[in-house]
Amino acid sequence: MRLTTKGRYAVTAMVDLALHGQDGPVALADIAERQMISLSYLEQLFGRLRRTGLVESVRGPGGGYLLARPMNETTVSDIILAVDEPISATQCGGNEGKMCKGNEHCLTHWLWMRLGDHIYDFLVAVTLDQLVEENKGRTSVVEGPAGTHIKAQARS
Repeated sequence: MRLTTKGRYAVTAMVDLALHGQDGPVALADIAERQMISLSYLEQLFGRLRRTGLVESVRGPGGGYLLARPMNETTVSDIILAVDEPISATQCGGNEGKMCKGNEHCLTHWLWMRLGDHIYDFLVAVTLDQLVEENKGRTSVVEGPAGTHIKAQARS
């Protein structure tokens, strides 16, 4: 599986939104600061997440983003697919009709296809609420101003 930063950042941002969005909309700038992800990159990702119905935007003062679906109905695979990440372990792109070598599959194509299927089965079984539950009460160290370190605790 070729999970790039796009997929990883989207999942991380969605977990952050779920952890901090219980009291209202969360600003992308806050997620960017907590997770050390570029704000412009998050804006691109959240545009895709909004178009696929995973988040809702709230405009105006105090605006930001909210989850559009219950956490137990949003899977990691939903998030990754929403930002156009393929869930495939093959070099050819899986079942898209492409061949690994010219007009035929490589010798290990079916091995990588089966691995991709297992990865997808795993990601479709992990929900956002499971990830939130795993992260409640955890602290993470983020770099603050002038190289200082700040402990940030996930909200319960």
